[in-house]
Amino acid sequence: MNPITFPMIMSTIILGTMIVITSSHWLTVWIGFEMNMLAIIPVLMKTHHPRSTEAATKYFLTQATASMLLLLAVIINLLYSGQWTVTNIINPTASTILTLAMTMKLGLSPFHFWVPEVTQGIPLSSGLILLTWQKLAPLSILYSIFPSINLNLLLTMSLLSVMVGGWGGLNQTQLRKIMAYSSIAHMGWMTSILIYNPTMTLLNLTIYIMMTLTMFMLLITTTTTTTLSMAHTWNKMPLITVIMLTTLLSLGGLPPLTGFLPKWMIIQELTKNNNIILPTIMAITALLNLYFYMRLTYATSLTMFPTTNNIKTKWHFNTTKQTPLISPLTVISTMTLPLAPMLMILY
Repeated sequence: MNPITFPMIMSTIILGTMIVITSSHWLTVWIGFEMNMLAIIPVLMKTHHPRSTEAATKYFLTQATASMLLLLAVIINLLYSGQWTVTNIINPTASTILTLAMTMKLGLSPFHFWVPEVTQGIPLSSGLILLTWQKLAPLSILYSIFPSINLNLLLTMSLLSVMVGGWGGLNQTQLRKIMAYSSIAHMGWMTSILIYNPTMTLLNLTIYIMMTLTMFMLLITTTTTTTLSMAHTWNKMPLITVIMLTTLLSLGGLPPLTGFLPKWMIIQELTKNNNIILPTIMAITALLNLYFYMRLTYATSLTMFPTTNNIKTKWHFNTTKQTPLISPLTVISTMTLPLAPMLMILY
């Protein structure tokens, strides 16, 4: 991409999200979503390839539909309340349509079909933006209107998302699709606690962004997109591979790692609110995510790639890629579980 154009596009994406987060008027919220959507299309099509063009088209159509539903909900609410204030959603129909629009933008089930396809068709750097930064604006709107959201609707979509995120990733060999299904499952965990304790949603979002950022930075460093190419990295960069697999296990929520913290706190909060069946099903379904993360770990680090010669380690070249953020991100995404007591006091 043109070096002059790229900063302009990225600043428009950031500005669009900031407008959505800081606005108290529905029209400016809609404008922020449109700015963000139109600016990210060139980022998704950064590599001139039919796959990326198809992915950008799918993303555009989904987000445009969600924006139309958002505008419809706002107009219905305007007819009943007579004002454009974000936090004032009086009409239950408007609240339901608005929730559906935001969940469509987030990629929650049953509107999850675009997430794996779009993530698979775009470069790793664009996938990083899609699965982290693009979640901020819709979640901020859901956070703003959470008192008026239909509880049964949101919990049903959350449970479906956790189940789809677990089952969908089972037969995948493409790492971008695995990260997409992981994103769907994490969005389900976030929205399940939104109405009971919205600040815990923010905690989960922060940890999820850190873990996903770490994972994508490692994938970009090793130029890895499939399980097969990931198996080769053990012979080339063993330390990076160990960090990558530890981050994957943290994403799955394995207890000693950071990813266990939000799941633990969400299950605790749901049981406090006399909701027993939902967290039980979610915890069992989370084992599916852990299974395909463990499968990647087994395929890459517990088995050596078969070679015909006696030397297993490949020739090492000096890497030219800068990796300044990997060290702090790895520490944050794997070793912050001891901070749990402090976080429980804060949240």
